[in-house]
Amino acid sequence: MARGGKGSGARRAPLFEVRRSRVHGHGVFALRRIRKGTRIIEYLGERISHRIANRRYDDHDENDNHTFLFSVDRALVIDAGVDGNDARFINHSCQPNCESAIERRRVFIDAIRDITPGEELSYDYQIGRERGDPPNVDEIYACRCGSKECRGTMLWPPRRKDSARRRVSKRPVAEAVSAGPAKPAKRERRRRQGPRP
Repeated sequence: MARGGKGSGARRAPLFEVRRSRVHGHGVFALRRIRKGTRIIEYLGERISHRIANRRYDDHDENDNHTFLFSVDRALVIDAGVDGNDARFINHSCQPNCESAIERRRVFIDAIRDITPGEELSYDYQIGRERGDPPNVDEIYACRCGSKECRGTMLWPPRRKDSARRRVSKRPVAEAVSAGPAKPAKRERRRRQGPRP
């Protein structure tokens, strides 16, 4: 598909290409060795407010986790679905080889270890959990990275399995039977997040 990345000279081969991924849809794959610390690409798209992002995707199916929104700060979101570049195709992984870095309200994807040719680029989306999430939110935002460290979801922070078990065990049986399917509260459209401290 697309070839991307800049070399230092006109004859230098591109760093990566976009093609089908086993993880999800399209992915970004290294065409040559990428050294740890390399700034690979800037995450580009239309720069909009959270309010506009919410309105733009207001009718989006809550059970669809696909998003090109990246939350830069409390005021700014980058919508790579509009004027975006190849960075939007970098998939999530719980054991990534890249990370997002926000500098001066711009988002960059940097290599956090050496990446070999043919390897898929990835970073942890760290999509935030929200109050009022439906019980199946981890399934909606399921991770398919296949890493040994996979937490099973693109959401952050990881859900503690023991506390989830305690919540379920305290729930009265009558409530569970009579409540029916929970209708999710209207929420903001999910966004990829910047690095967490």
